[in-house]
Amino acid sequence: MTLMLSALVCLVYAQSPSHLITPELLELAKKTYGDGIELQLVSWGELVGDNAQSEDLEKLKLINAYFNKEITFTSDSKHWHREDYWATPLESLGTEAGDCEDFVIAKYFSLIQAGVEEAKLRITYVKALKLNQAHMVLAYYSSPRAVPLILDNLTPKILPATKRRDLSPVYSFNGLGMWLERMKGSSIRIGDPNRLNMWMDLLVRMDEQEMEPWLHLPKEGQ
Repeated sequence: MTLMLSALVCLVYAQSPSHLITPELLELAKKTYGDGIELQLVSWGELVGDNAQSEDLEKLKLINAYFNKEITFTSDSKHWHREDYWATPLESLGTEAGDCEDFVIAKYFSLIQAGVEEAKLRITYVKALKLNQAHMVLAYYSSPRAVPLILDNLTPKILPATKRRDLSPVYSFNGLGMWLERMKGSSIRIGDPNRLNMWMDLLVRMDEQEMEPWLHLPKEGQ
């Protein structure tokens, strides 16, 4: 790393939310992905921290646009040589690639740390009707019975579910529960997300990758 780049990283890091982008996370990321990942992680931390006092809709727009720009869609079979793999946000940013699940996971944890209530967010499996394949999006509910807004890597627009007729919901979950999606705006709670092996494996890897602060709800004032 050049002296100028090193100084810039130190300057930006000093202004970033240290409870999220910790020295341990930066050190591990640098060893895994090279020096360039430091500025990427710092910009991510700043995006989350600087917008903690913004309205929810502004947070949705900024974080949705950020990851749709920073991550290039790549299938798991090509990227990870696996049929299905849920990457951590660090893995997605470090490799600058991911599939639909990876976009959603990164947006989900970022919005929670930006102050969006976890109960308002649901990771949602859908069928993409035009593509005729399974897909994942992030749904935001302004209230429990509201029509959700859909954050999707397929389009830069955040639209209400009623305007996404190309998607057919199947089931959804967050860190608080799981729901069977019967129709738009209606769902039945069916259990605990800990039943999902892929979800539990993701949380374990985030902890192993020094991302433990991202797994906790932000304290008041952060």
